[in-house]
Amino acid sequence: MAKSIIIGTAGHIDHGKTALVRALTGVDADRLPEEKRRGITIDIGFADLDLGDVRIGFVDVPGHERFVKNMLAGAHGIDLVALVIAADESVMPQTREHFDICRLLGVRKGLVVLTKKDLVDDELLQLVRSETEELVAGSFLEDAPIIAVSSRTGEGIEELREALRETGLAVAARSSDLVTRLPIDRAFTMRGFGAVVTGTLIAGEIAEGDELELLPAAMRVRVRGVQVHGSAVSSAFAGQRTAINLGGVEAAAVERGMLLSPVGRLHPTQAVDALVNLLENAPRPLRSRQRVRVHLGAAEALARVRVLAEGGEIKPGQSGVVQLRIESPIVAVLGDRFILRSYSPQLTIGGGQVLDAFAPRHRTRDIAAVRARLETLATGDRAQQVAVFVAGADQHGLRRSDLASRTAWRDEVINTAANQALAGGAIVDAEGVLLSRKRFDELKQLVLKEVAAHHQREPLLRGPGKEVLRERFFTHAPIEVFRGVLGILEQEQALIAEKEIVRLREHTRELSGEDSGVRDRLEKVYQDAGLAAPSLNEALERSGVAAPQGRKILQLLIDSGRLVKVHGEMFFHRAALEDLTRRVREHGAKHQAIDVAAFKDLAGISRKYAIPLLEYLDRQRVTRREGDRRIVL
Repeated sequence: MAKSIIIGTAGHIDHGKTALVRALTGVDADRLPEEKRRGITIDIGFADLDLGDVRIGFVDVPGHERFVKNMLAGAHGIDLVALVIAADESVMPQTREHFDICRLLGVRKGLVVLTKKDLVDDELLQLVRSETEELVAGSFLEDAPIIAVSSRTGEGIEELREALRETGLAVAARSSDLVTRLPIDRAFTMRGFGAVVTGTLIAGEIAEGDELELLPAAMRVRVRGVQVHGSAVSSAFAGQRTAINLGGVEAAAVERGMLLSPVGRLHPTQAVDALVNLLENAPRPLRSRQRVRVHLGAAEALARVRVLAEGGEIKPGQSGVVQLRIESPIVAVLGDRFILRSYSPQLTIGGGQVLDAFAPRHRTRDIAAVRARLETLATGDRAQQVAVFVAGADQHGLRRSDLASRTAWRDEVINTAANQALAGGAIVDAEGVLLSRKRFDELKQLVLKEVAAHHQREPLLRGPGKEVLRERFFTHAPIEVFRGVLGILEQEQALIAEKEIVRLREHTRELSGEDSGVRDRLEKVYQDAGLAAPSLNEALERSGVAAPQGRKILQLLIDSGRLVKVHGEMFFHRAALEDLTRRVREHGAKHQAIDVAAFKDLAGISRKYAIPLLEYLDRQRVTRREGDRRIVL
């Protein structure tokens, strides 16, 4: 299959971008009536060119300063740029602005086309060539071909086609590590088909029949058809200009700037931490509270800046980290490039790269640590980036699906990066919730400290209740984190987590002589009562024990198995229950079943005790209820 690449034109108004595309492809990319009438490009246009082993999709952008935002909607997905400079005018303001935009968006390859060659002599053409070389010096276009053409006569067009082919073959393949993303730059209704959207497929694949999600509106849609370069195909791949026929949505509900992605994979955001590069010709420093326009993908949104860089501002020509509080939802992931323009007048002032697409509000005292984390997100490997994201979530932790929404990485990539971070000890997996090792260890120490303090305060109790610990230290954490902490502490033999309580492994309840006497007296009360067990208050009164101390001793008897809680505060001595079980089974050997009346006679008790004891025997699988009687098992 031929390699597919996207080439974007860039340059000043009336420098011949559209005419150049028409000369190369035979397609007039100006499609709007107003464009035909005024003779200028207003919105982005598209054309394609088949060069055999390279299939090129052209994105023709407007050059007028009033339509730069339209230019930005088409520039986001290009693989290389054709910087167009008219030989009769040379470098102009929008030439520089478009060139700056391409640099800020991270375009790494391209070439320069000097148009209108037929309107100038060789001396002037050489002067324009020199000015062009000065413009691109030190940039990604420094060693790029500079080709002079005439779109009117066709001179130089074949040379340009060959240069496009060679440059296109040198473009690196798009990463296969990312999930499908299609920023939408056009939406319209086609008779007989319904809603159609177009865009540059920047990652992944879209196939007929796919279920996708339209973001940020969170609308589920179905792919009814796919076209690439005007031809129906079964699938479109990253790097192709694509038209998608959608089912489940009206074209009127789709806007430029929306995004198609797998269902539930990505999520909108309104707070982004980013690395920003300010242009040298920016009119003033970038400061906190400044209102800016953010162009990301095909979307434009207004935002307020909070500068996180040292000094509290970013000066022209410098870089720094910021937080963008965006006024309307957008979809962004780690590494996305964007352009910043001033609110008014609308000028391109810089660009940047998304570092954390779901940024929390930062306290002033934490800014230095925040900058360090963002530096790792900007320069670290994927395992380090995972560790930073997880650490930023504190005790909330992150699931792998949370990492997907921050990175757009495929599951295999996420699992590899997470496993590397786990192996390196930076993070811990608490039943599927990833937590930083530092925070996890802090939570372990909090639990151990609290359990030890409880043992010291209440030496006669087994330990604090699990729910008490969870509510105190894990209120904002998923239950998996709590269970994970207890599980690790058990593995380390630091504590024992029983059904309802937690205790230190070495904790023993040694009774004083006085407490031993209380225990024996209280046990004898229940032992003597047999199946006519007293209430708790009666038992405490008979044994001469105060309530607080008596309840603790009672719990000791329950924990040891000498007393059994049957219902509410109804307790029986185990010996009495064992004797009752024996008699019921002897009865069952003769009669197979027993009703309430027979049970009362057998046990010599009133209905007050009979019903709770029968239910206890049911739970112990000594009996099974059938209607008004019990089958003895």
